[in-house]
Amino acid sequence: MGALSHIRVLDLSRVLAGPWCTQNLADLGADVIKVEKPGEGDDTRHWGPPFARDENGHETSETAYFISINRNKRSITVDISKPEGQGLIRELVLESDVLIENYKVGQLKKYGLDYESLKQLKPDLIYCSITGFGQDGPYSGRPGYDFIVQGMGGFMSVTGEADTFPGSSPQKAGVAIADIFTGMYATSSILAAIAYKNHTGKGQYIDLALLDTQIAVMANVASAYLCSDETPKRWGNASPTIVPYQTLPTSDGWIIVAAGNNGQFRHFVTAGDEAHLADNPLYSENPMRVQNREQLVPLLEAMTRKKTKAEWISLLEKANVPCGPINNLKEVFENEQVRARGVQINVPHPTAGNMKLVASPMRLSETPVEIRMAPPTLGQHTHEILRERLKRDPQAIAALQEKGVI
Repeated sequence: MGALSHIRVLDLSRVLAGPWCTQNLADLGADVIKVEKPGEGDDTRHWGPPFARDENGHETSETAYFISINRNKRSITVDISKPEGQGLIRELVLESDVLIENYKVGQLKKYGLDYESLKQLKPDLIYCSITGFGQDGPYSGRPGYDFIVQGMGGFMSVTGEADTFPGSSPQKAGVAIADIFTGMYATSSILAAIAYKNHTGKGQYIDLALLDTQIAVMANVASAYLCSDETPKRWGNASPTIVPYQTLPTSDGWIIVAAGNNGQFRHFVTAGDEAHLADNPLYSENPMRVQNREQLVPLLEAMTRKKTKAEWISLLEKANVPCGPINNLKEVFENEQVRARGVQINVPHPTAGNMKLVASPMRLSETPVEIRMAPPTLGQHTHEILRERLKRDPQAIAALQEKGVI
């Protein structure tokens, strides 16, 4: 039994931030019902290629994007623009502990599915809204997109090569970090609300914004600005406060070296037969290395180019210098540590057969994560949920289907 096996979640969210949150809750045992629009479903069902392949190597209609964030959920199709559909959602709310949605501010109010309306129906409901800019403020009515928020929230101003590097420009992250971090904060907030409800019997409203989250996860960079009033800049793969803490070229690729103290720096240059650099007063202490990085880094690059990636990693691991390769995803999943941890899992799927997924990183000793279901096909569990939760008979379900409600 999962830690949240007693919790029922009604998921009206789409795309990434909300589904990331509800997948976390589902992995922890919650019964998550994903509400989708009949005939269309979550936007990410159409964000392909790539698509999952079946056991014969043929493409299915299941996109890699959708399947990455929707396992352990049941899918029901409901048209919430129709009064009968709104009625089904209200009935499901009565059977749920948590509702999560990411509609534009005020959009669900016209359907009577906003927090104030549903609170009257179920006072102890935990209701989580995810938007780009939050429920108030001058931008609250704007749609929110991860890429835009990465720019607005300061992330891109410190990501990318330095201005002195030819062709440099601000860069976004390779994954949608504002969405993913918002999903993680939503998970934490919902768990806190569940704990509070267990103690007091009261539900509550949770207002999460991508922009708020993006600024929050700027962490020490945001704090550095607030403490100094100096605007942080882009450093590429280097650190503004530690040298060397960056990528360095080898004879056959790149490695990461993170020499966080003077001892590690000495071990690093000694491994490269350049121990004299650690004795040079210009480089012996980290503040001096930071101050003189423009002279030091070319010397380190000349040193690291003399050996291969594998040679350097072997040498530096023996010398206790933090280092690592820059892996592509093929190398990631072939890595012995990744294999030992079981990070790739295989789950039966109705159309793809044996579907490959990334395991949850949450490892609990008493209530381990279980992969109970593959990501659902569109509306896969509609009849099942209507029968079990709402006690509809086959005739009533057929009538709803005929009207296009489900």
